[in-house]
Amino acid sequence: MSDLSHAINLIRKYEGFNEKAYPDPTTGGEPYTIGFGTQFYPDGSPVKRGQCCTKEKALEYLFHEVSIIDTQLVKLNLGLDTHMRQALISFIHSIGWDPFLYSSVIDNIEHEDFCAATGELGRWIFDQNHNVIGTLVDRRREEISLFLTEVNANPWSSTQVLLTAFRNYTAAPHQVRAIRALEENINPYVLSKFANDFDIDEDPWSTYDTDDIDLLFSSYH
Repeated sequence: MSDLSHAINLIRKYEGFNEKAYPDPTTGGEPYTIGFGTQFYPDGSPVKRGQCCTKEKALEYLFHEVSIIDTQLVKLNLGLDTHMRQALISFIHSIGWDPFLYSSVIDNIEHEDFCAATGELGRWIFDQNHNVIGTLVDRRREEISLFLTEVNANPWSSTQVLLTAFRNYTAAPHQVRAIRALEENINPYVLSKFANDFDIDEDPWSTYDTDDIDLLFSSYH
């Protein structure tokens, strides 16, 4: 197995180690989980109530699971770099293979729309009652950061793009349209945090549609 230490460390960090099998919080029973998030042993048999394992065995189970996920990802032929692959391994280990296949992540990656792909990753932060789970927010943030490691290594990283845009902002219609399009595609929790950090009190243009804004600013340019 190639070096997948980033994925393994992410999973270990957020799953934590459990020596004794514990029930699913939704059902109160199956599926049971043990070790670092293991629900099925390498032989395919499910984890059962009352079973225990050592940390060494838990790592063995985790390495086996990560190897299987990695093999399945490679078969999808998505052209992933190493960091993307490891981020998705952690993500899939968290939500399950079937939910991943039915999400829009794969389509977005195939279209090289990595912004939309990470936006989809960031939506998987809720429990069965649609409440946000803090640890999942942190885990998705780390997975997204890992996923974009090589994307952000190019000269036009997202940080540089936004800072350049702020410096060059003149309220031209095409700039306003671009900002609104960006807002529509940003995870709402990330956008809300940015608004708080940036100390935005209100949007003076919230009552105007795009055509109105184009008309208002056309006389200035």
